[in-house]
Amino acid sequence: MKKLMSFGEALIDFVPTTNGQPLHEVSEFRRAPGGAPANVAVAVARLGGESHFVGKIGDDAFGRFLAGVFKEHGVQTDYLLYTREAKTALAFVSLREDGERDFMFYREPSADMLFEADEMNPAWFQSPGIFHFCSVSLSYPVSAAATRRGAELAYQKNWLVSFDPNLRFPLWKRPGDAREAVLPLLPFANVVKVAEDELLFLTQAREQARAAQSLIDLGVDLVVVTRGREGCGYYTKQHSGIVPTVPVTAVDATGAGDGFDGGLLYRLAERDLDRAGFRRFLQDTGALEAVLRFANGCGALTTTGRGAIPALPTREAVEALLGDGGGTTAG
Repeated sequence: MKKLMSFGEALIDFVPTTNGQPLHEVSEFRRAPGGAPANVAVAVARLGGESHFVGKIGDDAFGRFLAGVFKEHGVQTDYLLYTREAKTALAFVSLREDGERDFMFYREPSADMLFEADEMNPAWFQSPGIFHFCSVSLSYPVSAAATRRGAELAYQKNWLVSFDPNLRFPLWKRPGDAREAVLPLLPFANVVKVAEDELLFLTQAREQARAAQSLIDLGVDLVVVTRGREGCGYYTKQHSGIVPTVPVTAVDATGAGDGFDGGLLYRLAERDLDRAGFRRFLQDTGALEAVLRFANGCGALTTTGRGAIPALPTREAVEALLGDGGGTTAG
């Protein structure tokens, strides 16, 4: 099984103890570890994969808390850096009754934004792996250079590269800045997972299939479009389709997409594919849809608990939800 290296922000989510209030009316919050790349690292580890988090946290109480969470869940922290130049990031999250969220970030700058390009160690890329990143790290010049360096190193070593834009517009001066930061990284990615609104925004297309094709034209091999309760859609050079999910009672959607990413990358890591092998794998739509069905199950189960990392499921829980052993095995 390949190792996963998930790069970017680890932070503290302060999540309301009850749903349905706007952020300014929330009176009680619960601390929860978060940050999309951190969530993905834990998701893969919870499922049983070899997972490394790559990032920088503050040498402070919240940073030490996050490091403890990684170790508790089996994420390897040998690529985790500390700094006293900035504090660990915080995010306050408001939850509607349906579990959807709104965010307010405190990071001016935060520790994750200070990870430098020359701190992305080429030695980390010597053994085969999967490199995963998001767009929050692209919102600040220092961490943006490190993100590109990681993607370049992974690409040079024939790793699979996974990119989840996971756009957070409050972090950008204007929406167009986010698009301009994301587009140059897409040619490095084998897998891009997006929500439909993100896909249409990034491509400026009006229709999902045409938008997905524009990413494939840039060199992306697999575009996965998450559809919430409706599962996901997928696009490759040869095929497209929709994979439904299993209904659950959602409490908090925080981290659902990261749980999905974790399930997808865990199943791909099991298959131990290089870039050419991955492209051959995509020609087998049955095997691909089984992997995506497992990922859907991971995302669905993540919505049934509060916070992101505390709600990420085990492999056994996903297989129990799906009722068929998860839909695929390595091979």
